[in-house]
Amino acid sequence: MPSFEDVRAAFPVLEHVAYLNAGTNGPLARSMVEAMLAEQLVDLAQGRGGEPYFSRALGMRDEVRAKLAAHLNVEPVQVALTRSTTNGCNIVLAGLGLGPEDEIVTSDVEHFGLIGPLHASGAKIVAASEDRIVEAVTDRTRLVAISHVSWVTGNSLDPGRVKAETGLPILVDGAQSAGVMPIEAGEFDFYAVSCQKWLCGPDVTGALVVARPDELRVALPSYFAQAEHQPDGSYVPREGAERFDSGWIGTPSLAGLVAALDLAPEWRFERGAAMAAQCRSALEERFEVVTKPGQAGLVTFRPESDPADVVERLREQSVIVRELPGRNLIRVSCGYWTSENDLERLLQGLL
Repeated sequence: MPSFEDVRAAFPVLEHVAYLNAGTNGPLARSMVEAMLAEQLVDLAQGRGGEPYFSRALGMRDEVRAKLAAHLNVEPVQVALTRSTTNGCNIVLAGLGLGPEDEIVTSDVEHFGLIGPLHASGAKIVAASEDRIVEAVTDRTRLVAISHVSWVTGNSLDPGRVKAETGLPILVDGAQSAGVMPIEAGEFDFYAVSCQKWLCGPDVTGALVVARPDELRVALPSYFAQAEHQPDGSYVPREGAERFDSGWIGTPSLAGLVAALDLAPEWRFERGAAMAAQCRSALEERFEVVTKPGQAGLVTFRPESDPADVVERLREQSVIVRELPGRNLIRVSCGYWTSENDLERLLQGLL
């Protein structure tokens, strides 16, 4: 089992930066970038065509699908390869075909990556406070769509409880949970994630878990939707969630994602939670912290001065955190790679 020092050394940025912004983009590991560069060089020398190239790329897709399934504790047949959490949300909402007579319950602390697709669905959207989701459900509600962890507050919206108490189909935005906490994605109808955040994968990579693929209509078909097709576009769907794959992913991104997923140590969740708890405790001594105790990854607090100025001042000291625009909040991301020294540098920069 790799030590904390070994894992931390895998991320060159951490040699000089207190990188506390995985909620936006995770740090890049040397092994991931090297894997991507190696694939780029193969493409440069051999081109991107021919049967061996495509067979190899398809095999890499299968490998990525299996590794993502293992991280999300589902079967590979339930995993679609997408480009982002938002991409996954759009796939689900288009397939459900909801309209003005239908109602979707969400929270008032959601990212536009979820609420944008909800609005585009044409259904009536009911936004409740993060602790009043169940109470907002009515007889018209056809779907609950919430984050597992709010990108604003860092609090879990407890989608398992919401699913159990409402019995309704649920779409979970897992952008701030995948890679930072244990996930049993198969407990939910739909679970969308991004891979460039806590999973530290390449940009424009993601996944969508569809618990029962045969029950969701393919409304946004890519080439991977079909096993065979006719000249008029009618087709036989592929088995499982692969029919919802967004489209082609280059071999460099596939290789990079495999390397990133392989890097994550078994102790990642415990370490990340401990660092988040330590961060929260220290910040609470001086600031209003909106993140509840016992959360994973994100810690959000209200600074005493303009948050944009504070974030810029921290950046000048090589401490990277995120302002949440229009909310007077700053968000800190604590991962398994975060050290006590990173947190000390944050606290010193806030003096």
